[in-house]
Amino acid sequence: MPIVFARSTTIHAHPSYIDAGIKHVRDIVMPALADIDGCLGLSLLIDRGSGRCIATSSWRDGDVLRSSEGMARMLRDEAARMFHATTDVANWEIAVMHRDHHASRGSCCRVTWVELDPAQLERGADMWKMAALPRMEELEGFCSASLMIDRTRGRGVSSLTFDSAEAMDRNKERVDGIRAEVTRAAGATVLDTGEFELAIAHLDVPEMV
Repeated sequence: MPIVFARSTTIHAHPSYIDAGIKHVRDIVMPALADIDGCLGLSLLIDRGSGRCIATSSWRDGDVLRSSEGMARMLRDEAARMFHATTDVANWEIAVMHRDHHASRGSCCRVTWVELDPAQLERGADMWKMAALPRMEELEGFCSASLMIDRTRGRGVSSLTFDSAEAMDRNKERVDGIRAEVTRAAGATVLDTGEFELAIAHLDVPEMV
């Protein structure tokens, strides 16, 4: 199976500029990325309360990810001005992508960032796929789930998408339990968690399980 890569940009935005930023990403950033050979798509998560937004672009392979950095930097700087934001960037390998169905308007995501020994990262990813994913698929309102990894830093980030904020809230306790069990078994440390509105859902990564 070919390895698909991703670049995530965390945008620390002024909350009052989020809607203008979403419009900019949809009208300017997405068409510009679509013109780059090897770019598969884009998603945008937003937290209106904190102003934290995460734009993630997907790439056919590591070479096109690296060669796109110049254009991506220009688009990122322009988007930061629209969001009145600062940005942080990370590159990932997409280890798992599974969809029950495509997201629709109103879909929301639970995101978890973890850290573990780089030597144990492959094992941790396998545990997430084998132990966590089947249980998450059974949750009411489950839409999709993904896992991205950074082998160099020993980092991982999982995203669990629900059809609505209500479904995400109803499943919070069960998701927390699954996360605690799997991270403990994998020897991983949870760095952060967040809940987001899925404002743009066009990552277009193929099924990878």
